[in-house]
Amino acid sequence: MTVMRMPWLIAFVVAVVVLVALIVVMAVGLATHRIQIHSAAADRDSADDLSDETTTLLSLLPGTSIVVDANDEVVRCSPQAYQLGLVSDDAIVQQQVLTTVHEARRAGGRHQFDLTTETPERYANARDRGDHVDTRSVHRPNWLKVTVGRINERFVIVLVTDVSEVIRFAQIRDSFITNVSEQLLEPTTALGKLADSLESEEIDREHVTEDARLVRSSCNRLNHMVADLLLLIRAQEPITPSSANRLNVMDQMRAVAERLQPQAERDGVRLNIKGDADLVINGDKDQIDSALTKLVENAIGYSKEGGVVSVSASRSADGTQVVIRVVDQGVGIDKRDQGRIFERFYRGAEQSERTRDGVGLRLAIVKHVALTHHGDVTVWSVPGQGSTFSLMLPVAR
Repeated sequence: MTVMRMPWLIAFVVAVVVLVALIVVMAVGLATHRIQIHSAAADRDSADDLSDETTTLLSLLPGTSIVVDANDEVVRCSPQAYQLGLVSDDAIVQQQVLTTVHEARRAGGRHQFDLTTETPERYANARDRGDHVDTRSVHRPNWLKVTVGRINERFVIVLVTDVSEVIRFAQIRDSFITNVSEQLLEPTTALGKLADSLESEEIDREHVTEDARLVRSSCNRLNHMVADLLLLIRAQEPITPSSANRLNVMDQMRAVAERLQPQAERDGVRLNIKGDADLVINGDKDQIDSALTKLVENAIGYSKEGGVVSVSASRSADGTQVVIRVVDQGVGIDKRDQGRIFERFYRGAEQSERTRDGVGLRLAIVKHVALTHHGDVTVWSVPGQGSTFSLMLPVAR
């Protein structure tokens, strides 16, 4: 009889041990807040955070929306709120927004204000990929219009409209008007001076010669700008690979280096060209030539006398792209400028005597040539240490 009871006794002891272990685990979990007990009422409250009508309405609203509860916790949020630098870890990170949320919760009403944020680094590259332009450790500002209002006694809503593209377009437009106006005024001013010299009763040949030189220089810059604008317009349609548009990369690089050698010698800069002679891409010859010319001209212009500009071509690690790198030992690019250097008509603060007459189209042209050839362009730069521009283009099919 005793033998018959032994299995039951062992099972009972095991069950008691398991039960005690579960109780200990639950106690430790509750003490450390790793385990929480919710009542049925709490579950109902959680499920009823927002009515179905409110949730549906929020999903239909344009732009970015954020719903904050009485504890300032974000309970509903558009993905863009994270990318715009407004929300992190289910909390609002912009103090001005949080302060306005408190005011709306207390007094009600609608509160509107403008806010400028920066995209967090972990989202910056993903946003830049839309333009196929990667600038490392760079944040572009986001210009936002924010509206805050109270839904009920528990919830406050934050509505955000991103007007960054509108403001950037306005900046580009203003830069275009300013730069083009300056370029148009210079030749007319120089022509006026030349006319005055020719109309003088006592013609000073030296003055006439100097005024004529200014006219020629101004006209050359104007022609250069018009040519760049036309190239920028052409560099909008994607290139279709074919046997008729195969280009040897090293041939293109050597032609550019040979053409720019006199400029490099005049500025005291040495050009160094190297690369794989077998690399071939599909492309428009004039556009590729222009992109390489702009990159090398840029490197020469910002290099110090006695510096070296290295231009190299190699195959990418996966073998699908040709990577053309233009490396200079120049002044480098300030971090605040790096995020905008590919924008049309944008010119950084660091300008030398050799670059001050530019209109800010060189790197914009490079970007658009990269896009039309299904490629990419990146920049690495540190002030005082120079810059590296990498133009990536697909290997010929």
